[in-house]
Amino acid sequence: MRRPVRAAEALLAVAVLIAGAACGSRLPESDFERRGTVPAPAGGAPVRVGIITSATSPVGGAAFTGPRDGAKAYFDRLNARGGIAGREVEVRTCDDGGSGVGNNECVHKLVEEQQVVALVATSSLDYAGAARVSRARVPDVGGQPIGPAYETYPHLYGIYGSLAPREGKPGWDGKLYGGTEVYRYFKREQGARTAAVVSYNQAASAAYARLVTRGLEAEGYKVVTEQVDFALPNFRAAAADLKEQGADLVFDAMDTHGNAQLCEAMDKVGVKVTAKVTNVQNWTSTVGDDYKDAPRCRNALWATGSSRNYEDTGHPAVREFRAAMKGRALSQWQLEGWAAAMWFTDAARSCLDGGGDVTRACVDRFMGRNEPYSARGLLVPVRFEQRTRPPATRRTCVSVARWRDGKGWITQGGDMNRNCFEVPQLSYQP
Repeated sequence: MRRPVRAAEALLAVAVLIAGAACGSRLPESDFERRGTVPAPAGGAPVRVGIITSATSPVGGAAFTGPRDGAKAYFDRLNARGGIAGREVEVRTCDDGGSGVGNNECVHKLVEEQQVVALVATSSLDYAGAARVSRARVPDVGGQPIGPAYETYPHLYGIYGSLAPREGKPGWDGKLYGGTEVYRYFKREQGARTAAVVSYNQAASAAYARLVTRGLEAEGYKVVTEQVDFALPNFRAAAADLKEQGADLVFDAMDTHGNAQLCEAMDKVGVKVTAKVTNVQNWTSTVGDDYKDAPRCRNALWATGSSRNYEDTGHPAVREFRAAMKGRALSQWQLEGWAAAMWFTDAARSCLDGGGDVTRACVDRFMGRNEPYSARGLLVPVRFEQRTRPPATRRTCVSVARWRDGKGWITQGGDMNRNCFEVPQLSYQP
């Protein structure tokens, strides 16, 4: 058992889950202080963008490369069709290795040395260079909010939007807010009343489990909590208790490895649930392999998110995405990376259509317009506001899919833009 990798995976899983709900540099500060509006070269020269990915992080490349691969596929297709008004998009990538030092080095390389106009589809385990990106006024378009950076700094635009002031402190006075729409959905659409939350006896995992528990209780569920030892987890005992308690739903604060073991234990003791609920990071075409020893639990897997199911081939934007991926294993994070690249492209086109050049300042103005953006229907409409106070309630829409062997992820609840709820917003510490 490779426990260092397991530990990092668990922390990553929790960070992504919280973000869905939301170190210093060795480099001198002067390296990041120049504030000009760096233009792409004129005269039909390429428009240069950067993608930072934790491709060789301790948890392995597959955990982070989806957004990068989706964005690169979009730009490859765009360039094959003539680029942006005849200008090629030149993509510069940087692997930060999953470390804060590596992330700062990537920021220095792309922002200062290579003078990218924008960052696109960032997916970093430790976005330590976020403050420097913001100070350089470089728009970061459609990044994955694995940590709180996209709720903290101006000029950073996460794939799910933000209502926070973003003035250098996370959220509102250091607190982020998330809604209860997922729990409302399963209560309304599936009649669920009893929910279990399974976590490790590890700080980040336990903290997220408490947040899920609060949300479930706010929606009137009876909540059963199960905690397993991180080093030597007894999933069979937890599964047996889930059966005894009659849980309708199972949520978790664990990594994919732990989820697969829990599912296997649930199958062995005969647990039958309405849904084993996972998140957008695990919304992939590799579920059959990841959960190969748990067929019953595997076919009870549901995923929720804020982007259109990559299996929705009836939608033209999904068909374009799938055609460009050319038969590769697919994931929801790839689709969101594709949407991020589209978002940047629309911003760049707006600059050229207005008679100007593609500059950092122009792209930033487009991103900060406080107008909803849906990436041709791939995203639940995203917007950026700067509210002085957090909302007590919010109308929130959710994308839901269920796994079925032989069919993949099947969309549930109808179109995501009509699968909406007015729900309370609960605070949590990032």
